Amino acid sequence: MFKHDDLAKILAEQRAFWRLAAATTVSKFIEFLIDNADLSKIEFAFPARTELCFVWGKVSTLDVLSHIKKNTYFSHYTAMSAHGLTEQTPTSFYLTAERASPSVNKNDLVQESIDRAFAAAPRVTENMCTLDGKRIYLLNGAHTKMLGVIAKDLTAEDGTKVRAKVTDIERTLIDAAVRPVYSGGVFEVAKAFEQACEKVSINKLAANLAKLSFTYPFSQVIGYYLERAGYQGQQIDLLRKPMQFDFYLTHNMGETRYVKDWRLHVPHGF
Repeated sequence: MFKHDDLAKILAEQRAFWRLAAATTVSKFIEFLIDNADLSKIEFAFPARTELCFVWGKVSTLDVLSHIKKNTYFSHYTAMSAHGLTEQTPTSFYLTAERASPSVNKNDLVQESIDRAFAAAPRVTENMCTLDGKRIYLLNGAHTKMLGVIAKDLTAEDGTKVRAKVTDIERTLIDAAVRPVYSGGVFEVAKAFEQACEKVSINKLAANLAKLSFTYPFSQVIGYYLERAGYQGQQIDLLRKPMQFDFYLTHNMGETRYVKDWRLHVPHGF
């Protein structure tokens, strides 16, 4: 797996040994390898910016995506699948690229603004492209210093193992609860909390949630998911922070019911 700069470096290092003319540019070098060797170019036409990758021989889509851009990692539904937290086979890949610096949010929460925001449809990124019939979402993530990101062997579509960066179980559950639109929806998120029962550290989940410092009170959402999945006692109490506001399981739910213990609106029948 190569980026354009990788091939430029190889050309610079080997030009003399290979006795290549000074007129041999990087573009000509790449074109020669594509035409006469086993190099292939893969183009990810994201609206924000096209990402070019070059591979030698046959490489799985998962392997290519794991190197698409520096400081990116698999997240949301892709991470749920990697940790065995869903019985579905996702048809999309979700990658997160963190912003280089933290954003500053000086807005104070008021109930009216929460109600208005969650009555609307969720914002969904347009930074998506397709490859081999799969949708690939490149998400613009908050600056977290890669909190909860680990290296893990993932199984590609061709059965090969790919060492890649992916959110751990605790961060995956947090991300799924915060952005269910990227995680198969609230029913899939609820199932993920059930599947994680024997794998997750609630202490670590609560600690990482605090470090992420969300503006909205997502502890109420996560506490409800934990309770619904059958977690008990002190585990759930870690999420029972003072609740100042009524909150929402997700956006634009239509008919809802109110869960008093968590001050949370959830879909009717959920």
